[in-house]
Amino acid sequence: MSKRVRFPGAHGQRLAARLDSPGEPARGLALFAHCFTCSKDLKAVARITRALVEEGLEVFRFDFTGLGESEGDFADTDFSSNLEDLRAAFDFLRDRGRGPDLLIGHSLGGAAVLAVAGEVSEVKAVVTIGAPAETEHLKETLLAAAPELASAEETDVTLAGRTFRIRRSLLDDLSGQRQRDRIGALGCPLLVLHAPADEVVEIGHARRIFEAARHPKSFVALDGADHLLTGPGEARFAGKMVAAWAGRYLPAAERPQAAATASDLEPGEVRVRGGASGFANVVETSLHRLPADEPAGVGGSDTGPNPYELLLAALGACKSMTLRMYADRKGWPLEGVEVLLRHDRVHAGDCDECESTEG
Repeated sequence: MSKRVRFPGAHGQRLAARLDSPGEPARGLALFAHCFTCSKDLKAVARITRALVEEGLEVFRFDFTGLGESEGDFADTDFSSNLEDLRAAFDFLRDRGRGPDLLIGHSLGGAAVLAVAGEVSEVKAVVTIGAPAETEHLKETLLAAAPELASAEETDVTLAGRTFRIRRSLLDDLSGQRQRDRIGALGCPLLVLHAPADEVVEIGHARRIFEAARHPKSFVALDGADHLLTGPGEARFAGKMVAAWAGRYLPAAERPQAAATASDLEPGEVRVRGGASGFANVVETSLHRLPADEPAGVGGSDTGPNPYELLLAALGACKSMTLRMYADRKGWPLEGVEVLLRHDRVHAGDCDECESTEG
């Protein structure tokens, strides 16, 4: 289940967030901080979130001030204001009854969670993905993209094909951070994930983070991935690794008990449940559960197949199983079955009283 929420940022702006839940008692609550100029809806963030939810974790992800769907002017922000937004997120979650058990940060978001983790008593573990060891790394990147920032008060900087207004005050703020001291005083388990071929934040930053941290600490190389984990399966792999590692520090999964909550259904019965908002649903049978949703482009949160895809899946599965049944009975050497289905929908055909008969 995915729910959109808004909460007050450190300076009064309303920040946009999404709370993704497994639809059953969660093992823990993870707070996800996205990368510089990114948003909570970055594909990698969404895919990592989905993998975590599949493993029984609840995930809270939000847009920093001036980014994504959050209010405010990005030019007015800096690294310190990002930390204040994170603290505001902590307060919001506590007011709802539970602080975060796990902090996850991607790129500069990783530097941010390292900076504030020691302030949050509820945090049991911290994860960084492609994070810089020092915030000066971003300062160097910005000066390389816009050398005039060395003397100008502000200028437009183009990063990854998008243009942002950047002020020199951001560079000054980046220079004043004590990341190594913060990492050394972390006081909880740390997992560092980094791609050896990362061309945005090179792998040496992972080594410096790892060396500065105390045990227990772990490192996973995201071999073949890029900085934004855009390759097929890269973000999902990262999410599964995070869930497996964090499982040591979170309550054990209660999968049998969770499955038993649907035991009031008889074999052959199906129950579909939706939330108070959005299109996300959970489909339950006597022994199984699966998500259903609509794509983000039509107002959904894309947490599962849409109803038409589920219908096609049922038809395809029936066909595949029928072929397997016949092959087994006849002794045919059938090595596998693949059924490809697609549909076209004539909306006027769905309604007896529609004025239009075409289209």
